[in-house]
Amino acid sequence: MPTLAQIEHTFAWPGLVQLLAVGLVLAVLIAAVYAGWALTHPPRRTYASAVARARPGDPSELPSPRVFESWTFTTGGATLPVWDIPGDNPAGPVVIMTHGWADGRLGALQRLGPVLPVASRIIAWDMRGHGDATGICRLGTREVDDLAALIEHLGASSVILFGWSLGGGVSIAAAARDDLSRRIAAVIAEAPYRVPGTPARRVMHVRGLPYRLNLPITFFVLGFLFGVGPRWRGFDRAAHARRLKCPLLVIHGEWDQICPVEDGRAIAEAAPAGSLAILADGGHNDLWVEEPLAARCGEVVREFLTNLTISGR
Repeated sequence: MPTLAQIEHTFAWPGLVQLLAVGLVLAVLIAAVYAGWALTHPPRRTYASAVARARPGDPSELPSPRVFESWTFTTGGATLPVWDIPGDNPAGPVVIMTHGWADGRLGALQRLGPVLPVASRIIAWDMRGHGDATGICRLGTREVDDLAALIEHLGASSVILFGWSLGGGVSIAAAARDDLSRRIAAVIAEAPYRVPGTPARRVMHVRGLPYRLNLPITFFVLGFLFGVGPRWRGFDRAAHARRLKCPLLVIHGEWDQICPVEDGRAIAEAAPAGSLAILADGGHNDLWVEEPLAARCGEVVREFLTNLTISGR
């Protein structure tokens, strides 16, 4: 006959397993909530952050200073700041520069060089949840409508969209819209990705954060909150690229650890007039920072823009 101690031991193990299972579920849920908050509240790049890093904080602080105007526009309940920078070609198109996740209009300062000679105006803006903009980041869902609202606000007849990472996908999706396609002369997408889960997993992996169990829950919930469903149907940027009626240039670093070059290749190949420039030894955030990568990037963009036959107002 089993002793009291043996009986207690027998019933202790199932209770311990249940306790551990509950703890694991709670840990995964907490990690999922944290991931959702982090994705929708990225670090903000502002004038103060640029000064802290001894970098230019606006176009007037560049080595070759540029005059500019600052203004804001409101769409979907968010107020979004803009730098309006005159280009060197009064008859050229308007170039709208759309940044990546955890970046801001500050990122446009590195990319102005090859764009200024062909543009009549360069518009750099902060997407919601970034820089000085209000709202939270919607991971490229609502931001497409925001970019469309900006294009309508400008009223330009010829527009080039230049975006990187998150902004590259937003630019492609906006250019594919039927109500905007006639205005879009070209798209430049630097380090784009097809679906948002890809860079999210890679960023968390690089930072040593959990993602295998919690991130699918995060995107499942965010999909409902953002109106794209748990499978994020309609988001795939390659599908949007397939509908483009203008030339598309995709620029991608060969060793990009955040947005895989395979995504860039698939997006470029899907576009009817797509081209792909893969930069040897390039990563994700160093293309316009490290030489000779920055020089090569400038050459690729300059050549693409030079070969376009476009005009604007």
